Order: sequence, then structure tokens, then C-alpha cells
Amino acid sequence: MPPRFGTDGIRGVAGTELTAELALALGRAAARLLEGGTWLVGRDTRQSGPMLQAALAAGLAAEGRDVVDLGVLPTPGVAWLASRRSLPAAVISASHNPFADNGIKLLGPGGTKLDLATEQRVEEVLEALLGTAPAGSGGPAAAAETPAVGSVSVEPEAWREYAAHLASLAKGSPMPVGEVVVDCANGAASLVAPAVLEALGVDAHVIFCEPDGTNINLGCGSTHLGPLQAAVRERGAALGIAFDGDADRMLAVDHAGEVVDGDHLIAMFAAALRGEGELAGDAVVVTVLSNLGLRLRLEAEGIEVVETPVGDRHVADALEAGGYVLGGEQSGHLIFRRHAATGDGILTAVKLLELLGRDGRPLAEVAAGAMTRLPQVLLNVPVPEPERLDGAEAVWEAARQVQELLGGAGRVLLRRSGTEPCVRIMVEAGTHELAEGYAAQLAKVVEVELG
Repeated sequence: MPPRFGTDGIRGVAGTELTAELALALGRAAARLLEGGTWLVGRDTRQSGPMLQAALAAGLAAEGRDVVDLGVLPTPGVAWLASRRSLPAAVISASHNPFADNGIKLLGPGGTKLDLATEQRVEEVLEALLGTAPAGSGGPAAAAETPAVGSVSVEPEAWREYAAHLASLAKGSPMPVGEVVVDCANGAASLVAPAVLEALGVDAHVIFCEPDGTNINLGCGSTHLGPLQAAVRERGAALGIAFDGDADRMLAVDHAGEVVDGDHLIAMFAAALRGEGELAGDAVVVTVLSNLGLRLRLEAEGIEVVETPVGDRHVADALEAGGYVLGGEQSGHLIFRRHAATGDGILTAVKLLELLGRDGRPLAEVAAGAMTRLPQVLLNVPVPEPERLDGAEAVWEAARQVQELLGGAGRVLLRRSGTEPCVRIMVEAGTHELAEGYAAQLAKVVEVELG
């Protein structure tokens, strides 16, 4: 059976789990079920990207669809172009995963992710095309093949259009904030981010901006902040910003190298937008993983907290449903709904520099005033069948007991991963030692009950 759609498209090890044959069949399935005579396809800098992109494009073209190869482009850049041109699109990327992994995300016309029902239909047709569906399956997979063959063209300069768009979103060029160290993760931001910051007159020192196909996210980027922290301190820079491989996330560090995560960024942007009268509904959308400190600060300021499950799809859906303008995740995946339908790390960086330029204070001072982070411990417990968590009464009883002990001064969250065979545990408490102890206690219960 092929890899299934997870929280962020189909992912797997390129060449073994995510094969060219699977990509070709997915192209056929997508063409048969989704509207659009022309498809946009972009990728990050992984070595396997061109192979999978060519196979996906072949599948689409075999069903009569024209394909525009956008080359290397951040995921939000592909989404923006899809919205601008009212075309469906696909992105070949595994985001923050190691280079050996890859993934395929499908976007509907308008640049938004497919809803779960549509993904399920695509998955069913994909399995039928690959011969893994139950006997008797039919539907679009059994339809007669389209006699026409689509074309595949190349648009290697598409990134310039996206970069110009991002630069235009700054309210005037950001005021000088000092030198900014920029970590592009050897990924899809490598062309776009330096160009945008140069256009805005930012004094940027760029690192990890030489992708070779195998070094994406390798000891760098938003999941490995150590090199960025060291570079900021060594250079005496004002701050640093880091993207992940497909540039839909951004995290920052202040002049001392202290991390400013997505929760702090959301708190800062919420306050700024509310001060300008632009925080629609006086509400912010966050996921269940957002720090309790963020929730307490927002509630104290009279800002409603709209909570969703983990995943940018859920954040985007809640923003759209409620007419809200700001939402995101602790990982640095933020959505500014007035400007984009999905998370955009480079846009977040532009908005951060704009905010700091207007405020005039260092990032450390602005972040410290935005919220106080409660100690939080996250553990991943490998289990063969994470779906068994739903009925594991002993696990849930243990979690309930820990929550009772913490009361309103802490929080417990258990969930099964949508991308890995594990159960994720989060505990927040008044001290790191307390959170760590309770998390370890719950991990043992999960291992005994589900291991």
C-alpha cells in the first residue's frame, strides 16, 4: 500500500516509499479528480525533487493536463502563484525533514490545501491505479484515459514574481534594525529571502544558502538553531532569522542568541495588530501545542484564543471560518490571512522587521514584554500502532491524574502523530523539572500500554 496522506500531504523516503511510480500515479489521480487544465508544480532543493517532479508532471500530462514547472520555490510561493492565477498546484517537499525524505502536497485552485474528503477520494483513486485497492474498486480510476496529452513547460524565473510580491507587503521599507543574520537552511528560501531583504534595504548576512541537494536542513535552519545563535553572537548582530527547508516556517533569535519561537511571534503580532485596530474579531488562532503562557497573556489582554488541532490546515480553516487574520503554531508556521492563505516564513520575517522598525526596541525587549513562556517538555514515544492511543484507558487516566495535580498552573496533552509511528506527549508546568518528571511518568505508561 502506498504512503497515505498525512497532516501535510504524502511523505516518505524518496525512491523506496515515495517512488517515481507513485508520483506518476498520483499525478493521474489528481488530474482525474481535480479541476484545472493547467497545473503549477514547484519543489525544494532535495536531490530527489526533480525526479519526483518529473514523474508527477508526467502523470498530469498523461491525463491531458498542461504543467508549468516553477523550479525551486518555497511552498508558500507556489501557493501564492496558484491563488494569483486561479490554478491547482503541487509542491515536492518534505519541509523540515532530512534530505532523504520527500513529499508531495496538492493544492486546489486558490492555493489552499485539499479538504480531507477530497484527499480521501484522491487516495482511493491512487490505490486503484497502483493495484492496491480492494477488488471491485472503480470510479474515476477506471475511467477511459484522456486521448489528449498535456504539455510541460518551464518557468525558472517565477521566484522573482513571488519575491517582488513579498517586498511589496512591507509598509514602507523596514526601518534599520542593525545587522540581521539569515539562515536559509540550504532550502527553497535560498534565492527568494536574500532578494526580498535586499529590496527592503535590510543589512543581511546570509548563511546556509548553498544547497547541493543533500544539505537541506542539515544542521541548520529553524530545526537546528545553534549555528544561527552562534553567528548572531559572534557578529554582534541585532537578531537572526531561520527558515525551514520549504520556507513556510520562520523562527528568530535575539542579539544574545535567545530563541523567539512562534508563540512569542504570535503574541507580538497580535498586540501590534490590535494596537492598529487590525486584529479582526480581537481573536487569534493557535493549536493545542501553543504554550500556556501565550494563552494566559492573550486572555489577560482580552484577545480570544481560538484553538485547533495541530497542523496548519486546521489553523487556516479556522481563520477562514471565523474571518480572523492571524494564527499559527509554535514551530514558527504563521499565517497572515490578509496576505496569504498558508504559512509563509519569509513573509513572517518581513513583518517582524517591519514591527521592530516601527517599535524601535530590540527584539529581546519586545519579545519579553509580549508573553512569559511556561516550561514545556515534549516527548515522542515510539509505538508500533499509535492509533491504539484512542482506546488506551490507562494512558488517559494517567494523563487525567497529572492534569489534576497541575491544576490551572499547567497542562497535559497526548496525541498520536500524523506523520510518524509514535505518541507525542506535552507537559507544561511551573518548573522545567516538574514538567520533565510528569512527561517521563506518562511516557512509561504509554510504553507499557502501547509498546
